[in-house]
Amino acid sequence: MALGASIELEASMRPVPKCPIRPGQPCTLCVPGVSGPQDCGLVYLVMSDPDLRAELHRRTVAARRPASLN
Repeated sequence: MALGASIELEASMRPVPKCPIRPGQPCTLCVPGVSGPQDCGLVYLVMSDPDLRAELHRRTVAARRPASLN
């Protein structure tokens, strides 16, 4: 395997973290200084507030439903 192909394969094998706040979208590091959802202050705030967490769950479930059921 050529070196270039090896680098491309390695890059494609890295997992892409998903944003828990925007269902179905990748983490875009929208909060300065974070490395992913695991250290994002916004994710922490939403997940630690019962009302916000419940609303996020409701929206996530709604986003997963087919459009004909919404």
